[in-house]
Amino acid sequence: MSALDALVRSALVRISDPADGYDGRSERYWGSGFFIAPGWVLTCAHVVAKGGSAVWRHERAVGVTWQGGTAAGQVVLAEPHPERPEQPPDHWDFPDIALVRVPDARDVSCVRLSERPPVVTQPIPVSLHGWSRQTGRAGVRQAVGEAHAVDGQALLLRWTLPVEGCSGGPVVDLGRGAVIGLNKGRGRDEGAAVPITALRRLYDTPGGEILHEVMRDHDRHHLGRYRSLSGDPDWTREQIRLRPPTTQGVGPGRRIHLYGRLAELPPPAGPGEVMNLVDDVKRRVLHDDFRSVLEADPRTWREGVGLLHELRDPVQEAIQDLGLNAVFLYAALVARHVVDLHGDGPAVESLVRWITDEAVEAHPAIQQEIAQLLASGRPDATAPAPATVREPGARADVLVEIDTPHYGTRFPWRVKLLFDGRTVSPLHGDDRGVERERLPETLRGPLTDALRRGDSGEHLAAVEAVLPRELFDLPIDSWRPSSDDELVDEFSLTLGQRRIVVIRDAGRRARPPSHEWLKRWRAAEHEPLRAVPLRAEVLGAGRSPHTAHIRRETPREAYARLSDAEGGAVPVYCGRVGSGDGLKAMAAALAAGHPLALWRTGPHDHTDCAEFHEQAGRLLLEAGKAEGLHRPVRTLRIRAGDEEADPRERSAYAWAENLAVLFDPPDRPPHDPPLHGPPMLGEDPA
Repeated sequence: MSALDALVRSALVRISDPADGYDGRSERYWGSGFFIAPGWVLTCAHVVAKGGSAVWRHERAVGVTWQGGTAAGQVVLAEPHPERPEQPPDHWDFPDIALVRVPDARDVSCVRLSERPPVVTQPIPVSLHGWSRQTGRAGVRQAVGEAHAVDGQALLLRWTLPVEGCSGGPVVDLGRGAVIGLNKGRGRDEGAAVPITALRRLYDTPGGEILHEVMRDHDRHHLGRYRSLSGDPDWTREQIRLRPPTTQGVGPGRRIHLYGRLAELPPPAGPGEVMNLVDDVKRRVLHDDFRSVLEADPRTWREGVGLLHELRDPVQEAIQDLGLNAVFLYAALVARHVVDLHGDGPAVESLVRWITDEAVEAHPAIQQEIAQLLASGRPDATAPAPATVREPGARADVLVEIDTPHYGTRFPWRVKLLFDGRTVSPLHGDDRGVERERLPETLRGPLTDALRRGDSGEHLAAVEAVLPRELFDLPIDSWRPSSDDELVDEFSLTLGQRRIVVIRDAGRRARPPSHEWLKRWRAAEHEPLRAVPLRAEVLGAGRSPHTAHIRRETPREAYARLSDAEGGAVPVYCGRVGSGDGLKAMAAALAAGHPLALWRTGPHDHTDCAEFHEQAGRLLLEAGKAEGLHRPVRTLRIRAGDEEADPRERSAYAWAENLAVLFDPPDRPPHDPPLHGPPMLGEDPA
């Protein structure tokens, strides 16, 4: 048995019915697992599901046996969670992962988890570990094979297959000495494993914040083992032994000291907070317009280090050790960020001392930037912030693109991140599409994921919905990231009550921006805004004004009027614009180049249109310019949606119910033409 095998075996556990006597002969043996922190076991959801409904009621119904002890544990987090615990599914989809609390298992050995996504560009050697009853009595089994990445959801295992009972056991990267996955199952010719990054899915489940405590204990455990003078083998020393001596970057020993200090900090609020700093570092040490091809989803400060510590220049060979410089700069950015949000404290002071001691090996220019960051991050700081730190803001905005149906009535959709208003990173999508009524339910999960990646601390991502005109009345601002209607957290608020939500036209992207569109956007940016009717009433045929009847203007008349409107004019409409007269009038406004518009998406006829136009005009005057619209619109959506407010006070905001905003700058992506061209002026879409 190698030193690495011995380390794995000491952290390996057998999972079974708590009442099986732990003799290894019981038929109530379920599978394998492993300690990732003192008192915490990771395994597959389908393994613990063998315990029946008691497991999903969070009872201590999971038996855990390890070298030196036995105890009962309870499932705290799992994904997927069966809808009917008494009848779990026959097939378990990815991620198939469960976290088990074993409070009586404190003095245990734990595996070292990889801090980086298992991006396998070529097969890597791995070892598979677990318990099995293949020979009649439960015993530890291990095998060596190769791991091939399929996507972010799964790893394929070749040249060896997990034997029965090994499900939930660890998959170890033999080159790096870290656990990169869990055994899941086997097919005819290959096995399947769950990447360790599936843990991130558990952060998004109810109670998922406990994972911050688990990962903190994980890093404390390994730092304590590395600092120990007992002479016992530990994971960090084994990683140092495996690491080639010529490898650049930050070595395992230095990293575990850094992880131990990062673990003591308040955790990031979401992946966008980590990636904002990672992006800043990459722009500094690579080049200003650097943008990662693959979008990461880190949930801890340590995972940011994992994305940087072996950084390479994709264009040319690095003259300096980019990984070393990147990690030191990242650590300083984290320290400053935490001070800005939470203030100073012993944890930050410990991290700053570590950076000060270790960064002497960084490039002189990086040392200067680190010194400025650490100085400007202190309460008594007078030094200016370094030029590499951008103005605070969301890491990215979120694009929701919905296409006109290719066939039938199914709307294809995509969710993307939009960086700096120009660079797009795809996240989720379905070219087959879904029915219109299923769009809110279908997009909830992808939208929530994208928002977490785009948010950075208190700076929230905006939502830009690029829609065909027949969907302009889709009330995206009223969607909730959470299915819970109660105001229990920020995800219970509607999108429009917490962040900027605007609509953009998919149809006008079929060709370069028109002169009218560009001119009107410049005016909206710099000139005062004022309301004009999207569609107006005009005198019809008759010999005199006294005998003429009132009629609605034609689309051509609306186009002529809206084309003659002064700069800063914003069309306003007391009704829906996705069909009928509203759709024709909106087509006229877009043809006239208008980038801004206000309307109501509610399904009912309104009797307060005069008040709506008056209040919308006042809103535009107070907003001043285009960017000034966002804050008052958000406030109106909060007030109009407050069902517990005094009826008299709420009635003052009734005009703003179902308020939609077209905010469509001509320079924003996507620049691709839609799959179907926009309808001709005055036509209803087919």
